[in-house]
Amino acid sequence: MLYRLAFAAVVLLAIWRPAPLDAGRERLLLVLAFGLTLAAMNLSFYEALDRIPLGIAVTLEFTGPLVVGLFGSRRKLDLVWVACAALGVLLLTRPSGSATAAGIGFALLAGAFWAAYILLSARIGRTFSDGRGLALAMAVGALAMIVPGVAAAGSDLIDARLAAIGAASGLLSSVVAYSLELEALRRIPVGTFGVLMSVEPAVAALIGLVALGQDLAAVEVAGIALIVVASAGVLGSSAMEAPTEA
Repeated sequence: MLYRLAFAAVVLLAIWRPAPLDAGRERLLLVLAFGLTLAAMNLSFYEALDRIPLGIAVTLEFTGPLVVGLFGSRRKLDLVWVACAALGVLLLTRPSGSATAAGIGFALLAGAFWAAYILLSARIGRTFSDGRGLALAMAVGALAMIVPGVAAAGSDLIDARLAAIGAASGLLSSVVAYSLELEALRRIPVGTFGVLMSVEPAVAALIGLVALGQDLAAVEVAGIALIVVASAGVLGSSAMEAPTEA
């Protein structure tokens, strides 16, 4: 993960060449909060992946964006989606399931940081007209991960193969993904963004099954499905509430 954030920071800094001293105190504090959130979100998620299957980790993490989407809507029908999502989480966190208590905790913590990431990313998009804010935040996140990254990886950090994997992950999962999300959040409400990703838990479960051989119990599949349905329901509510342009 250290390689991922570090390589992404280098690429973004090279592209945008931000001047931190010109940003001002208020914007620098926003960048600091965003960068630390990026680091904490990634660290929590990877800790969850060490303990529970990919599909369950992503689904539990997705409760963060789902909460953002729910707060962005005011329909009474959303109570149904809240109950649906809550039931899904209960099915995924039952004691006899594939998820350990620590894995569940890290995944839910990653979800909380993901919710903060969405809100902070929207503010970064409004405060900075380009990618300079993201570049500075990525640098903060990379610096924050130096100590835990070195402590966890040790001598593996000098493995060229792992460095190459980290670089590729940084380019695809951070530079491209976060830049696209930042641009999206400049154009759509955070609530809508939070639920547009409702298919992600199902995709993660499928990847975990096909690529990693992580089988899920029927009740765990049902839990994932309930959270996906809840997200789609909130999306429908948000779409109905969205103002129509003339």
